[in-house]
Amino acid sequence: MSDRNHCQLYLITPPRLEPAAFADVLRRALDAGPVACLQLRLKTEDEKTADNTTIYKAAEVLMPIAQERGVAFLVNDLPEVAAAIGADGVHVGQEDMSYAEARRIVGDDAIVGVTCHNSRHMAMAAGEAGADYVAFGAFYPTTTKEPKTQADIELLKWWAEVFEVPCVAIGGITTQNAAPLIEAGADFLAVSSGVWAHPQGPAAAVTEFNRLMAPERKA
Repeated sequence: MSDRNHCQLYLITPPRLEPAAFADVLRRALDAGPVACLQLRLKTEDEKTADNTTIYKAAEVLMPIAQERGVAFLVNDLPEVAAAIGADGVHVGQEDMSYAEARRIVGDDAIVGVTCHNSRHMAMAAGEAGADYVAFGAFYPTTTKEPKTQADIELLKWWAEVFEVPCVAIGGITTQNAAPLIEAGADFLAVSSGVWAHPQGPAAAVTEFNRLMAPERKA
């Protein structure tokens, strides 16, 4: 999943979707340019994690679309579901489950990423424990979820200079504000509405993000 030579796109699904209708949107987005992974993150209207049946039904439709294109498919919050459906991994928050427990459930070969908010301590602990990536944010205001913390771009610079574990930048990222995060050393940009709600459509957003992240732009 990781290539530290340049930043890559990490897509997060809209919090609410109809799988069959969204499938065509997803295909067009993934065919518009390289995407490292897709996180299935479904929420109820009151921002609780969607029930397992809803997640299973969405994964049944969307996971093959991602995996056929070499895009890692991750499940948010629920290691048991990720393991049951054969997902490539799971993303866990600080309130969801410990890294160790998530790793035990999904196995040694799966991807396990950990939310670290704006905390150097949380990130170092997760990295030392074996997390495949640490996620920092929110870097910008976001309407997708209520951010618990505001992260500073200096955090990305520090992490990229000191640690080998990849870092993900998340929170309100669009094609208009992504450049500073890329330049600071983010390995991945986690984007939801910045792609799905892009004025020219998701495919155009993926193309533009990849243009911004092209290695030659960092030279």
